Amino acid sequence: MLLRLFGAKIGPGVHVYPSVLVWAPWNLTMAEGSSLGPWVDCYCVDKIELGEWALVSQRVFLCSATHDIASPTFELKTAPIFIGKKAWVAAEAFVGPGITVGEGAVVAARACVVKNVKSWSVVGGNPAKVIGNRRIKYGAKS
Repeated sequence: MLLRLFGAKIGPGVHVYPSVLVWAPWNLTMAEGSSLGPWVDCYCVDKIELGEWALVSQRVFLCSATHDIASPTFELKTAPIFIGKKAWVAAEAFVGPGITVGEGAVVAARACVVKNVKSWSVVGGNPAKVIGNRRIKYGAKS
């Protein structure tokens, strides 16, 4: 409710843990069923959007701003972040400004994402690199 009061666009069935930090909630959009886990930091200087059923795990940092290192005055630069439908950003990952994490993609724990992540790929490391592809096993027993 508080996020909505401050301008966030929150879809049905969304889950936001009480410990989540959101800077400029009017720049946050969360589609149906998406989730921000415990202690996620959404630095929404620019737009941050989570697609349907996107999952952002604990202590992830979504950072939509940086500084121009070529500038003598170190100006602030912003760019939106989009986390695609059914994507998962695992614990303690960093997602930088201007990044799109494609549909169904997985960002491994503690990865540092500075380039776009293709749909249904799995990335990890610092900087994040493709380490595999995500394949859904329908009908598999848990």
